[in-house]
Amino acid sequence: MAEAERVANTVEQGIHGRRRIGPGESFWQYRRYDTSDAASAVDWRQSARSQHLFVRENEWDAAQSVWLWCDRSASMTYRSDFGPCLKQERALVLGLALASLLTRAGERIAVLGQDEMPANGRTGLNRLSNHWLGSQKRESEPSGLPPLQALPKYASMVLVGDFLDPTDELVARLRQLSASGVTGHLVQVLDPAEMALPFDGRTEFEGIEEDLKLLVSRAESIRGAYKTRLATHQAALMDMARAQGWSFTIHTTDQSATSVLLSLYGIISGAPDAAQIVRS
Repeated sequence: MAEAERVANTVEQGIHGRRRIGPGESFWQYRRYDTSDAASAVDWRQSARSQHLFVRENEWDAAQSVWLWCDRSASMTYRSDFGPCLKQERALVLGLALASLLTRAGERIAVLGQDEMPANGRTGLNRLSNHWLGSQKRESEPSGLPPLQALPKYASMVLVGDFLDPTDELVARLRQLSASGVTGHLVQVLDPAEMALPFDGRTEFEGIEEDLKLLVSRAESIRGAYKTRLATHQAALMDMARAQGWSFTIHTTDQSATSVLLSLYGIISGAPDAAQIVRS
């Protein structure tokens, strides 16, 4: 939790909240009057200080509800010698840091799959952290598929996991979640070894969620086929995300948690220059 707050604080220094023009009471900025503006929009006190007319703009402050899910299946406990931490540790840091930023901005958050109303402020953040880290935490979940839950049409969900389940099952589940018209954001967290398969020579691969073993005499000989299969799997996720208007971010644990969180928060907040498909 301390690491998540550190990352959130670092990201917050590079942003200024969810700054958007719209209905609200918080002052944002003055801008020059345009002929399309109504005369009633002119701030005469500010305009009297110069030779130009100025319009007062308020900050958009309508809160939304965001449901978050962090994959805690057994496959998330993997860490190679090339990764600084478990995938699950990084996923939890990203999820908690994002939740901290959202609640600071006045958004309401909830845990996907739990029958609880979204809450804001410390209440929402404490509820989320207690579920992921506290007494309710389970050693592992039986599946890496996000749970099904009916959400309001204009809600958002953020799903953080390795998304390495069979492609057809995973895409089908994500389409079910998107059926109600909610906005979705996928963050695929992988160990650098899962991206590059950097092993050489005689190598034995052991399953984490299944009792399987594979002995390969020359691991480098299967690297090309492995990368092709992973790229095909990720392309299917990207296609699904594009079709539903969702975002899809690929992040490896040897990269900065701050950079991927900044990109993700920019996408969620509607920043005009935020890409929908991100590799971090």
